Amino acid sequence: MTPEAVIFDIGNVLIEWQPERYYDSVVGEERRRAMFAAVDLHGMNDRVDRGEDFTGVIYETAEAYPEFRDEIRMWRDKWIELAQPVIPHSLHLMRALRGKGVPVFALTNFGIGSFDYAVPFYPFLKDFDRHYISGHMGVIKPDPKIYQMVERDCGIAPDRLLFTDDRADNITAAAARGWQTHLFEGPRGWAERLVQAGLLSAEEAAA
Repeated sequence: MTPEAVIFDIGNVLIEWQPERYYDSVVGEERRRAMFAAVDLHGMNDRVDRGEDFTGVIYETAEAYPEFRDEIRMWRDKWIELAQPVIPHSLHLMRALRGKGVPVFALTNFGIGSFDYAVPFYPFLKDFDRHYISGHMGVIKPDPKIYQMVERDCGIAPDRLLFTDDRADNITAAAARGWQTHLFEGPRGWAERLVQAGLLSAEEAAA
């Protein structure tokens, strides 16, 4: 069944999101491992993604762990260095779909403040036909509620939505609602999936 809309995750699909890599480069792997063992930094980020204040949550966490205060504050102060670089082939695929008139949506675990912070650096984030940003929705993937909210808003039958995400649990939750899905393991495989779906030709999908 040919999809009526394509839904992209953002982190590790369109923009690399590897905080551990950033910290390894600035404080060293040993210090990074100690910090991540002591502080639930991804849990902290989930709070932001659910809609809590970007700066407030991170700075509050930093003050709670004074031995890592400076490093934790980097999650806010150096955020754009954590969220980089763009994955060029994925961006090409997004633009190729839109160029053919295929509706392209974003469904992403992203905070209100962090998304607003990212847009000037990555202007293409404004180009989706619909934005489903978890911070604004008050719920994060893979909670089934977020997928239901997308369905209600866009009015497209679940089996006509094609969704890619780099996390298997997010894909499993979407598939459980009847969505067409693709586990993102690199842009080449995603390109092939879009060709198989009849949305792009091999030439249009090529990097």
